[in-house]
Amino acid sequence: MLKRENHVEIDRRKFYKTVLALVVPMALQNLINVGVTAADVIMLGAVGEKALSGASLAGQIQYIMTLFLFGLTSGATVLTAQYWGKGDHDAIEKILGMAVKAAVCVTALFTVAALAIPELLMQIFTSDPVVISEGVKYLRIVAFTYVMMGVTQAYLYIMRSVERVVVATVVYLLSLICNIIMNAIFIFGLLGLPKMGVAGAALGTLCARILEVVLVAVYARLFNREIRLRFKYVLHTDKILFRDFMQYALPVVVNEVLWGLGTAANTAILGHMGSAAVAANSVAQVARQLATVVSFGLSSAAAIYLGKTIGERKTEYAKAYAKRFLILSVIMGALGGAVILAVSPLAAAALTLTGTAKEYLKIMFFVMSYFVVGQAINTTLVVGVFRSGGDTRFGLILDMTTMWCCSILFGFLAAFVFKLSVPVVYVILMSDEIIKIPITYKRYRSYKWLNDVTR
Repeated sequence: MLKRENHVEIDRRKFYKTVLALVVPMALQNLINVGVTAADVIMLGAVGEKALSGASLAGQIQYIMTLFLFGLTSGATVLTAQYWGKGDHDAIEKILGMAVKAAVCVTALFTVAALAIPELLMQIFTSDPVVISEGVKYLRIVAFTYVMMGVTQAYLYIMRSVERVVVATVVYLLSLICNIIMNAIFIFGLLGLPKMGVAGAALGTLCARILEVVLVAVYARLFNREIRLRFKYVLHTDKILFRDFMQYALPVVVNEVLWGLGTAANTAILGHMGSAAVAANSVAQVARQLATVVSFGLSSAAAIYLGKTIGERKTEYAKAYAKRFLILSVIMGALGGAVILAVSPLAAAALTLTGTAKEYLKIMFFVMSYFVVGQAINTTLVVGVFRSGGDTRFGLILDMTTMWCCSILFGFLAAFVFKLSVPVVYVILMSDEIIKIPITYKRYRSYKWLNDVTR
């Protein structure tokens, strides 16, 4: 069925069919990634609150690292999706080489830090000595997964930008299965092994990352003939493309890191308000990730689909498709909020938490139910629509103002100056996505994000 929008006729059936083919595998990937975190939370929740809090806070180090990686790969996607629409495979292979090299450098730095100063890193997030001890056990093992994670994420994200989305789903699904099995064996001491608790969760993650690298290497070597990972492009960088890469990738890296540091700052603020707040927040964050798997898949689909359309120089079509993605983001956000409200009583009943932590959890789930609606809209526009056209600086400015100058600043004051309760502090910390909505919508309507960035 054809419908006229923005002075062009779009085939809605074809549009939704193509978007569905992109969103479903990427939503599954996001769900699988959440599953890895959820497996740790559920199994360590059965061990105890301190073990759960230690692993959760130690995971913030990896979380910040993945935001560096996501920034690099998202910046690369700005270029690769448009070059894909243009049909320039050689440029895409050069960008892939740059992305892999950058990912190795970033993850190597995090590996060294996690192995050399784990106690210092944990003290950023909590002052509880038992939680710090548990987190250090986790970090000293999981640090060896960082470089492997960097290589696989860089490769698979570039493949996604050229519409090779199923391979990542298969890799991450097999990794999740491996992680759950190994977690159960090591954490609870199955098959005659000793119970390892939080260290067992880290070992399970290590086994899963090794499997990911092997699967990606097999795919790259035997099955992917169109876009190859060429070591000459990893070692030798095209200077012109590198300038483009830095122009569009650097603001995304800084944006993602600031956003990630903001999320980590939220966790740190709550971390200094007691282990009950940390445990409840770790569960609430898993629920948020679970509720936004489709929304984040939608934003990635928008970046790929619109980037390709802009690369083909179909500007009016890009405007019409962007409107469709915005409508879908509202629907997906509302559904995500409903999911959070539905699972709230189940989560409180299933986990071994203190009474205080369970009370916090109920309030946090309610806050998350409307937070994910704002996050769905903002992520689809900022990460998907705007970045598809090379508008990577707007998101950086947006997060600097709404997150750091509003929610985090006032949340910090509420917690440590005015000594307000955990629920009140949490509402303030989670207010940024709601503040962003009118600002991002105004930017969308201006069409300043729509640019062809290929050479």
